[in-house]
Amino acid sequence: MRAADRILVLGIGNILWADEGFGVRAVEALDRDFALPDAVSVMDGGTQGLYLLPHLEDLDALIIVDAIDYGLEPGSFRTLRGNDVPAFLGAHKMSLHQTGFQDVLATARLMGRCPRDLVLIGVQPAVLDDYGGGLTDVVAARVQPAVDAVLSVLRDEYGIVAERRVAGGGDLVDPRLSREAYESGRPSAEAACRIGDPRVLGLSA
Repeated sequence: MRAADRILVLGIGNILWADEGFGVRAVEALDRDFALPDAVSVMDGGTQGLYLLPHLEDLDALIIVDAIDYGLEPGSFRTLRGNDVPAFLGAHKMSLHQTGFQDVLATARLMGRCPRDLVLIGVQPAVLDDYGGGLTDVVAARVQPAVDAVLSVLRDEYGIVAERRVAGGGDLVDPRLSREAYESGRPSAEAACRIGDPRVLGLSA
C-alpha cells in the first residue's frame, strides 16, 4: 500500500460518439454514487488533450478510465499499470487535430511532471461512428465494473475507502448531458444524422 496525498480519477472520451464516451460515463457514475475524501478528485477530461497537463502536475496517482482499442472483442475489459499505459490510450481520433492522451503523458514525462503511479481502466468499444449515439449495450454493461475497479484500486493500493451516497448526487456532468438525459432524448434516425459526412470521418477516398 502506497501513501498518496493527491489522486486524480480521470474519465476521457467524447460522449457525442457512442462508445467513445465510456470513460466520461464511468466517472459520471462514480461521482453520482460515491463520495470520496479530499485526496481524491474526479474529473471529466473529455477530449481536452494538452489542456489537461496542469491537472497532472504533482499527482501521486492518476487513474484513467477510457475506451481502448486493445484489438479484442467489444466489451473486453482490462486494467493496465505503469509503462503499459501510454501504448494503449485512445480508442479513436475523430480529428487530426485531436491530441491523444499518449501525447499528454509523453509531454508530462518530458516536463518531469508525470504522475508517480499510472493506472488505466479501459474497455474495448463496439461502435464509435454513431454521431449522437449513447453507449452500446455491451459497453454500457462495463460501466459499473469500471467504477468497481476504480474503488478497488483506491482501497487496495492506497487505503482509501469511498462512501456510498445515500440519495445519489455529484455534479461532475451537467444534468442536461447526463447519460440518462442524453440517451433518452435522442431524436429519431430520420430527424438526425447518425454517422456524419464520410468525407469528414475519413470513410471514403
